[in-house]
Amino acid sequence: MKKWILAVAISTAITGCASEQTNPINESTLNQAALPAGVKLIEQVSVADSEIGIPYNKYQLANGLTVILHQDNSDPLVHVDVTYHVGSARELAGRSGFAHLFEHMMFQGSQNVGDEQHFKVVTEAGGTLNGTTNSDRTNYFETVPSNQLEKMLWLESDRMGFFLPALTSEKFEVQRETVKNERAQRVDNRPYGRLGERFAQALYPVGHPYSWPVIGWPEDLERASLDDVKHFFQRWYGPNNATLTIGGDINQQQTLAWVNKYFGEIPAGPEVESAPKTPVTLDKTRYISMEDKVHLPLLYIGMPTVYAGHPDEAALDLLANIIGGGQTSLLYKNLVKEGYAVQSSVSHPCQELACQFTLYALANPARGAKLADLEAKITASIAEFEQRGVTDEDLQKVKVQFEANTVFNLQSVKGKVSTLAANQTFYGNPNMVGKDLERYSKVTKEDVMRVFKQYIKDKPTVVMSIVPEGQSQLIAHADNFTPQTQPIAEDAVTGLTEVEQVKSSFDRSVMPQAGDAPQLIVPQLWSSTLSNGIEIMGTKTTETPTAELVIYLDGGHRAVPAEKAGLAMLTANMMNESSTKRTTEELAHALELLGSTVSFNAGESQSYIKISSLTKNLDETLAIVTERLFSPGFVAADFERVKQQQLQILQQSMTNPSYLASNGFSALLYGKNTVKGTSSLGTVESISALTLDDVKAFYQQQYTAGSAQMVMVSDLSQQQVLPKLAGFTEWQGDKTPIAPINKRIYAQPATIYLIDKPDAAQSVINIGKRSLTFDATGEFFKANLMNYPLGGAFNSRINLNLREDKGYTYGARSGFSGQEDSGEFIASASVRSDVTGPAISEFITEIKAYQQSGMTEAELEFLKSSITQSQALDFETPYQKAGFIRKIQRYQLDHHYTTEQTKIINSISQAELNSLAKQKLDIDSMVILVVGDKNTIKPQLETLGYPIVEL
Repeated sequence: MKKWILAVAISTAITGCASEQTNPINESTLNQAALPAGVKLIEQVSVADSEIGIPYNKYQLANGLTVILHQDNSDPLVHVDVTYHVGSARELAGRSGFAHLFEHMMFQGSQNVGDEQHFKVVTEAGGTLNGTTNSDRTNYFETVPSNQLEKMLWLESDRMGFFLPALTSEKFEVQRETVKNERAQRVDNRPYGRLGERFAQALYPVGHPYSWPVIGWPEDLERASLDDVKHFFQRWYGPNNATLTIGGDINQQQTLAWVNKYFGEIPAGPEVESAPKTPVTLDKTRYISMEDKVHLPLLYIGMPTVYAGHPDEAALDLLANIIGGGQTSLLYKNLVKEGYAVQSSVSHPCQELACQFTLYALANPARGAKLADLEAKITASIAEFEQRGVTDEDLQKVKVQFEANTVFNLQSVKGKVSTLAANQTFYGNPNMVGKDLERYSKVTKEDVMRVFKQYIKDKPTVVMSIVPEGQSQLIAHADNFTPQTQPIAEDAVTGLTEVEQVKSSFDRSVMPQAGDAPQLIVPQLWSSTLSNGIEIMGTKTTETPTAELVIYLDGGHRAVPAEKAGLAMLTANMMNESSTKRTTEELAHALELLGSTVSFNAGESQSYIKISSLTKNLDETLAIVTERLFSPGFVAADFERVKQQQLQILQQSMTNPSYLASNGFSALLYGKNTVKGTSSLGTVESISALTLDDVKAFYQQQYTAGSAQMVMVSDLSQQQVLPKLAGFTEWQGDKTPIAPINKRIYAQPATIYLIDKPDAAQSVINIGKRSLTFDATGEFFKANLMNYPLGGAFNSRINLNLREDKGYTYGARSGFSGQEDSGEFIASASVRSDVTGPAISEFITEIKAYQQSGMTEAELEFLKSSITQSQALDFETPYQKAGFIRKIQRYQLDHHYTTEQTKIINSISQAELNSLAKQKLDIDSMVILVVGDKNTIKPQLETLGYPIVEL
């Protein structure tokens, strides 16, 4: 809900907001007879082509449903969003988790839509879908080819109006288990996973709707009944508490007719009133702490402020940015730069009913890691702010960042639809552009100092310490707060009134047919070569005035010897620091004033530089890129700090079961003493031994013109782009050598390897082997087609079995991944510890059955329909276009390779794909790795009949 991230703002838009025309509708300006019966046009908003904004029409149906339509014909797709104004804040004491549980339940079919058919129908249509829940709203959304819109409206209306007849206790129990698995994966088994819920208990008074977690307390979920779920739906999921927003390649008249057909006869639910915005105050500073399976101690400080949309929200946002918003902030200078913290930040997250001003720091164990010391330094930084005050540049840089965030947010239909839906839900007005521009542009230095004194200075806070197990001496202060509990509410909802089940005027059991297939719009590419031989490929897109340039350098982690693992990433991190001309802070400040980002990074087989800029600021941004690229400072103090940060982040990663599983599996396939079998983060030993001379040597080896290729996506033509890249023509150097991969097989197939993670709530399972290298139209491409029904889609065999039928996991999958000279097949899931053995058994059963019998004819038709139609979604954003171009560039593909892929999909036979399954899915050739609590899972593993090796 943070406006400066969520949507529209600043600079050029300040002068443009006047050209946003809102036309109030009355009988004299609207021919009501042109609309379907019962549909009322509320407003029309248009935006001049030269300005920033989102044009739309807003309607209301007779049952209270708000409908917002936004037309964007740039790509042949539509995005549908149904937002219900209900989140965890609508729950009662002892009844937490209902809104989130209901998000899951709404995918389990309705009266005219079968079990798990939402995912099947949308995926088969070539689309994507999901749902999310937060404290204040729940939304469901789909992005599909534009010819599938009516089908989406049928799906969404059926679960809004006809959900209860299909609700069963069996579905309820499975989804309750799925939510438990989600909590185990995202909260209990994740480092710092319980921070949010523990902090909220201390910040908000008992009974406050934000005092319990969105996912719910486990004991509350256990006491929920089927009737509770039904009542929660009846109370909150009526059309009068919902907003339907549709954007993309639509015919507005036809769309409105469909909306009225499918949603118009659904009766309104009980009346819904907005929840009160009750101010939150603290009587004194509250200290809480916990031990966790972490490496880095964490200090988290927060205090209550206002609520979303409050007149002081914008000034508080700017205050947070000044104190802790990046490399030019006070917290970065005093904590990170000085080596006391590995990371630090300040933010002002806002929700509908309340906001909080939060500061956090991850302590550096090399400097003692006592959180009391960090608390003192944060307090001193806040005092320093008061002495320093606010500068004109502080305000200017934030306003420029607002503008850039706004423009980049408009690159996708989903971004625009989400903005319209959120603004309508929380403010009753989709057109918040002008209001946001006004309130942020009017913030003064005096406003920032006023809110600092009113809400922050000397105010009580909640201070939470999270320390490694057994190191309670590191906490900031002894706990002085214990959360209280309220009596459990007798009923799950209040205000419930009887709503009759509607009898439809037409046969809803008939799924609408898709319209004519839209014309696929593949980007038109151009290619060129700079005078020093660097290849560049690009395309022009005119939807936003932005430029995305990525410079790829072949090598990355693969270009370093195993004993120097982590060097590629360390060098990239050093390239983000000082140049010989300016300090890290001076360069960061220059980028902030441009609203641009420049990031050096390193992956497994590539180093790369990502540049994002408003087109008008591209020249100045590229000047900073070449300064960093050609004149790195390699300052000794920067090196010691950056090296220590990478070392501490690595040790923190080693507390994460998913990282252990990924790294451990690579070591099994490629050898733990090879660079391919080692994390690009490095090892404790390798990072500790690295020197600044190592970085300088790798810079000379890796950052060369001979290794470089460029991809550009912008609103500029090739003729306009090339002169702007002239600064790179001086770049010289040969291609970075990369050692070939050892062909040796390191792990024993048909063996279970076990990594002990004591007391882990879940086990991470990886099953797989080395396999095919990448190709675009050959065996690798076909193998992924073959895998699609097995583990490549939500309604694949593996996921439906382990998640939907058994309730073992939040998600399970399988797939082939590959590069030029390596590839793997991996099936994976995080499962409850108590069902680790049975989950592996189900994996083995599914893979064996698929290898032996292959896919069905129905599964073949499903994958053909899903994959071919999904191409309509592939090229919408600049990021997607850049990925498409890079694949062509990296693998030397024909520009029209996707046409050949479509031909293969349409013509490939069931027999050919099943033959591939027989060849590539032999379970006895695969390795099984499990990361989990040995005491719990080893007895289960011993029943499977495989040798077990403890790592």
